[in-house]
Amino acid sequence: MDAHGVERVLSDPEYLIIDSRAPERYRGEVEPIDPVAGHIPGAANVAHFSNVGPDGAFLPPEILREKFSALMGGREPGHCIFYCGSGVTAAHNAMAMEWAGLPGAKIYAGSWSEWITDPDRGVETGDPRS
Repeated sequence: MDAHGVERVLSDPEYLIIDSRAPERYRGEVEPIDPVAGHIPGAANVAHFSNVGPDGAFLPPEILREKFSALMGGREPGHCIFYCGSGVTAAHNAMAMEWAGLPGAKIYAGSWSEWITDPDRGVETGDPRS
């Protein structure tokens, strides 16, 4: 998925954009890498590290399935689009969904680093879901 694809589905309630970065980066409180802090407007946040237990292994599939299913709110797994800073930890979330038996999530590989290169694209800070 590219930036134009994300822009096309931003207002479509059948799709869910999910930021895979740490919550403080999602909220725009800190941004150690990119020149602009925040997240794609309307995106949810699931930090990639919340998919693993203390041993570093993925949580059991049923726990991840419950977590992602609640987040998806009835949407199809293939309508979930993960992004992060540059595409790396987004892959972790997509893999966690596969492990959970929810295949087909997409990755916006350009992620936040690409999104902010176009000043016409929206930027949101804070947590709109709280």
